[in-house]
Amino acid sequence: MSTYASKTSDATGRYSYSSEEDAVWGTLFHRQMTNLQGLAAPEYLDGIDALGLSPDHVPQIADIDATLNRLTGAGVEGVPAIIPPAQFFNLLSRRRFPVATFLRRREHMDYIEEPDIFHEVFGHCPLLTHPAYCDFIERFGTAAVKLGKGYSWRLFRLFWFTVEFGMIRTDDGLRAYGAGIVSSPSETEHAFGTTAEHRDFDLLEILRTPYRIDIVQPVYFVIDSFDQLRAALDTNLGAAIDQARAAGDLPARFDSAA
Repeated sequence: MSTYASKTSDATGRYSYSSEEDAVWGTLFHRQMTNLQGLAAPEYLDGIDALGLSPDHVPQIADIDATLNRLTGAGVEGVPAIIPPAQFFNLLSRRRFPVATFLRRREHMDYIEEPDIFHEVFGHCPLLTHPAYCDFIERFGTAAVKLGKGYSWRLFRLFWFTVEFGMIRTDDGLRAYGAGIVSSPSETEHAFGTTAEHRDFDLLEILRTPYRIDIVQPVYFVIDSFDQLRAALDTNLGAAIDQARAAGDLPARFDSAA
């Protein structure tokens, strides 16, 4: 059971964070910005600047929402850490991203099972300043709402291997854009290490690839551009999932035991 509680905003939509929480945010921000030098997608780093993220204090969701709305018509909404899939997909379909409002404590600096505001804002929000990426998020949510519960489990694999753990080719080599990589020191190190497997983005293969949430990822799928990512949803996703289901899962690249 979680030992964290979501925060409640005041009448102006702002959340109160303590000086200790500001200090934890600053430590996380400094550490990961150092880790990401030469490893993060340039579009992601541009998003950090566009949002005005800094180590000084925990950012306010209302400020991020206003900036995103101005830049790409996207937005964010404060929610408890875990929300029902239907609510999650509905938010994405409206070009809005859910953001947990609590921040991890120092004893969980390196890993926290639930997404906190550092993972959500530092990891996810910078790329919401990119129009093609936002289009992908919106189309994904719209498809998930339309297809319904019977397709959501396998469809989330696409989210996992892109939004959470995606990588992209650039003129300077492989770079990370997935929030699970850019917000985690251990995942960043592993993703660029010698044991990680990098595979070309392939929708059917992704839909057939199992994953575990509690390990560094053994395989990462690599896109050539965010336009390619957006175009992947021009296909009939329901038919693609049916095809993946009929073909069966690929062999897992990890032990099944937790």
